[in-house]
Amino acid sequence: MTLSRRQVLHLAAGAAAVPALPRRARAQAYPTRPVHVIVGFAAGGPNDITARMFGQALSERLGQQFVVDNRTGAGSNIGTEAMIRAAPDGYTLLLASSANATNATLYDNLNFNFIRDTTPVASLIRVPNVMVVNPSVPAKTVPEFIAYAKANAGKINMATSGSGSTTHISGELFKQMAGVDLVAVAYRGGGPALIDLLGGQMQVMFEPTVATISYIKAKTLRALAVTTAARSELLPDVPTVGEFLPGYEASQWYGISAPKNTPPDVVNKLNQEINAILADPKMQARLAELGGIPAPMTPAEYGKHVADETEKWGKVVKAAGIKAD
Repeated sequence: MTLSRRQVLHLAAGAAAVPALPRRARAQAYPTRPVHVIVGFAAGGPNDITARMFGQALSERLGQQFVVDNRTGAGSNIGTEAMIRAAPDGYTLLLASSANATNATLYDNLNFNFIRDTTPVASLIRVPNVMVVNPSVPAKTVPEFIAYAKANAGKINMATSGSGSTTHISGELFKQMAGVDLVAVAYRGGGPALIDLLGGQMQVMFEPTVATISYIKAKTLRALAVTTAARSELLPDVPTVGEFLPGYEASQWYGISAPKNTPPDVVNKLNQEINAILADPKMQARLAELGGIPAPMTPAEYGKHVADETEKWGKVVKAAGIKAD
């Protein structure tokens, strides 16, 4: 049988399109079974709460359960490594956070490279920390606190939720930019640190809004500033640190990452669904109650964000000489 040139070209084009069909079908069908979202921190904390909120929303939109799997230890590194070692099929994801950016420098002998060994999927939210002081501290503004700290160098205790935590490095960045000497005291979690801040053993802390808002409203802690670039809708009358120290910005962020080589079609579908969730007024209202700021991004934008944060906080960790507990 002799084929015309037009028939040959038509058949060749059809053959070339065949590999794309299974990929599209896979993306349209995904997910066909439950998806596990690994969280490297214990249940009940902000990472876990965030994962469950978005997991529930994804379950409702995609018709399969997004199951939160808490794998704690080593500052979230155990959970992160479990995700990295999983099959790159979209059925194992990670609730990534600021900790993944700082851990790259904080830990000397990790078995993985977060940027190299993961696929960026979607950014979720940013959460500001609040610079809060015990009411016994006379300063009512950031400039007054800086003056007070310089007059009492090495005598002011700064509580943190752990060495290298976001609360810690937020404070270290403040120390470096303000030129003050605060004594960082690491606790095993924000709860115990807040107790001592309330009790007066600690004088200042950079803690997320979700943990501090009730104390601020009760006036048992005084809010001096929020750490994000813009003011928080939850505390509209509280200035930003950057209003007094230009260029200062620090926030806890959360995103979704997957194992390296996760199919792009699956990544794009998840990204589109998550961005749709972030645009939902009901979700925005829930996030606002926690001080969360929606941060929709493309996978590429989210990947750049992770890389930028890793570089930024790596410099702070090195300059402060911070080591993992």
